[in-house]
Amino acid sequence: MKNFVLRGNLCTSRTKDRLECIPHGYLVCEGGTSAGMFEELPERFADYPIQDWGDCLILPGLVDLHIHAPQYAFRGTGMDRELLEWLNERAFPEEARYKDLEYAAEAYGIFAENMRASATTRACIFATRHREATELLMDLMEGTGLKTMVGKVNMDRNCPEGLREEGEESLAETRRWIREIKGRYERTDPILTPRFIPACSDAVMRGLGEIQRETGLPVQSHLSENEDEAAWVKELCPWAGCYGEAYDRFGMFGESAPGAGPQTVMAHCVWPAEEEAALLKARGVFVAHCPQSNTNLCSGIAPVREYLDAGIRVGLGTDVAAGCGESVFRAMADAVQVSKLRFKLVRGAGRPLTSAEAFFLGTKGGGAFFGKVGSLEAGYAFDVIVADDRNLARPGGLSVEERLERLIYLSGPEHLRAKYVEGREIFVR
Repeated sequence: MKNFVLRGNLCTSRTKDRLECIPHGYLVCEGGTSAGMFEELPERFADYPIQDWGDCLILPGLVDLHIHAPQYAFRGTGMDRELLEWLNERAFPEEARYKDLEYAAEAYGIFAENMRASATTRACIFATRHREATELLMDLMEGTGLKTMVGKVNMDRNCPEGLREEGEESLAETRRWIREIKGRYERTDPILTPRFIPACSDAVMRGLGEIQRETGLPVQSHLSENEDEAAWVKELCPWAGCYGEAYDRFGMFGESAPGAGPQTVMAHCVWPAEEEAALLKARGVFVAHCPQSNTNLCSGIAPVREYLDAGIRVGLGTDVAAGCGESVFRAMADAVQVSKLRFKLVRGAGRPLTSAEAFFLGTKGGGAFFGKVGSLEAGYAFDVIVADDRNLARPGGLSVEERLERLIYLSGPEHLRAKYVEGREIFVR
């Protein structure tokens, strides 16, 4: 159905700290876009079919700005290591296996199906450096009905032989990948993906910058995740004033001026220098905050409150497999919890996040990377989930806001009843 109405308890973020909730309200879909939220259904929509979800919660679909599909197979293991050791001992050996397309098909099939069944409607996804396996992942993600960006990874130094592509080969394979997928997908887009500065030479970064200018593609990578990693970047790029400048020098760090180019999303940003935070804001770079990953790999706590107060754009990432699963609801709860630790442990840290702010990060905040996404407001893409929290029993009633907060902390797959992406029904249970 292109035009239809959902009835239930509506809740969405208006701003980063203000929810709008309409108990037993109406949400109208017209041609894949929200036509608005209403307490009473306007007469002009009277002929639209209504799906009545009773006392269920109707929410914007969740947005994951950072997840590694090839790491999904070993999620929940190797959590006793720090970043660089973990990459060498766990992530890189697993990712090398994706040269085998039979293995890739099985592993990516599990990932794609679990993403389809989750509350996530949009995601930025890392693949590996293997072009054929990356195209296979894109085929599978297209079949889920979700809207995603998938990146073939570039790595030409400081990585195992099975993952290293020499500079010219890496750039040639990236160009070939872009050519081969052009026009193939309706819902799956490419995104340029230098792994991170330690794994990409200046020559590869320069070449990717040229490809970016030719194609206008967005960019995803990692930034200031770990103190040892940041120190390593200073050794590798002594000419850069900060880690972010090592991307910016090659035009891979957001817009050169507001409205002047495609978006960039950088995962983590735990240890920003003052000039780096200023550059994030100036270039309009999105920060993918990955609280569970940063805890598991002993990376630290990103200064998200400070980012929000400074007007820096922030969303959430699950960062599987340093994060243990694909739940963006879990990322919301983790974001609140680690912000409380930062508030207590770091002198001068801003106040902790609220649940409403965490919900904003996982919907409208991260959704802005995809455009008008992440809200039930009129004019936004009709990306919607329906959640039934009746099995979270308690005496007495709760407001819609209180039920949302409880869902953030207690939700599981059993609570999802339906999911829509741009008005398309992904599932109804």
